[in-house]
Amino acid sequence: MVSSSRSEIASFIAMDVLAKANALEAEGNSILHLEVGEPGVSAPESVLEAAHAALRAGRLGYTEALGRKSLRARIARHYGQAYGLDLDPERVVVTTGSSAGFILAFLALFDVGASVAIAEPGYPAYRNILKALSLTPVSIRVGPETRWSISAEAISAAQSQTSLGGVLIASPANPTGTVIEPSALAEIASICDQQSLSLISDEIYHGLTFGVEAGCALSNTDRAIIINSFSKYYCMTGWRIGWMVVPTDLVRVVERLAQNLFISPPTISQIAAEAAFDATDEYNGLCDVYAANRRILTGALENCGLGKIAPADGAFYLYADISVHSIDSEQFASQMLTEIGVASTPGVDFDQTNGHSYLRFSYAADPAVIAQAAERLKRWLA
Repeated sequence: MVSSSRSEIASFIAMDVLAKANALEAEGNSILHLEVGEPGVSAPESVLEAAHAALRAGRLGYTEALGRKSLRARIARHYGQAYGLDLDPERVVVTTGSSAGFILAFLALFDVGASVAIAEPGYPAYRNILKALSLTPVSIRVGPETRWSISAEAISAAQSQTSLGGVLIASPANPTGTVIEPSALAEIASICDQQSLSLISDEIYHGLTFGVEAGCALSNTDRAIIINSFSKYYCMTGWRIGWMVVPTDLVRVVERLAQNLFISPPTISQIAAEAAFDATDEYNGLCDVYAANRRILTGALENCGLGKIAPADGAFYLYADISVHSIDSEQFASQMLTEIGVASTPGVDFDQTNGHSYLRFSYAADPAVIAQAAERLKRWLA
């Protein structure tokens, strides 16, 4: 069969590396997984028990397309607790992971051919989902000189070159972990409002910051679409459950799309997700583990000559310049995986221009895994 032109997108290299690492592991090799952004622990017991109780209670049917009203109300309450925002629960849309949120946002906001600005390096699925939907990603280069973040000035410059439909930002960002500073976030929201650009803010790593606070775009504009997820801070990657906050006039638009594309998010995941909001102590304790992992892995990379790392303000990634050892990140990552069993993601997954000189390491794994990876790296590169 002949495939569609829309399907001709790049692979998600992190997932390709995971598949290769799993194959090596199945052959009996010792593999340390630092390639995917996935917490190394399960969701707390209270979350699991909520799911067990739902299973014991009987039939799990469809929910409304926008999600269970109780979960939407609990998410809205979270915005009051975390950011001091009075959010109408009717603006909350529960989604099948953040991935569904991006699809719904792009379809709700943009017509075929529209241009959307994204950071490069940035999460590869942004670019690939846009292309699959016949939209045009417009890369805004970020790096050490911009503190790895999009700015209002960069958005204006891109708009002067290309008629943009919108801008997608992420803070903390993937792959760098860098947080957009509060004043810069306010300026981005302002320029988007002034130039009638749709603003989508990926906030799935909120709660995972170290010494800084990640601001919510809704604190600066009521017109932003927020994408969030229970995957990262809440340790629920495989549950495939996330949420959006949308402007009031887009609720019905998103609802129609969600009804037809997804029917409804997984019911059992919604029930478990609601319980997750009451497990704050467990999650905050896990953040302390990530902070310790970050120190260990940062020290190991510095000892290996890989000390040029993007400001890792949050999330659970280190984006390291490997040019002292290689300018072929795919080959270097493959060699590291096969020779010492440490899996990482080549920078070209996130940056098609300069990513050949970078690797992304996740430090979300169990501390024993991070410590062992640090030792293997030091022996291999020392």
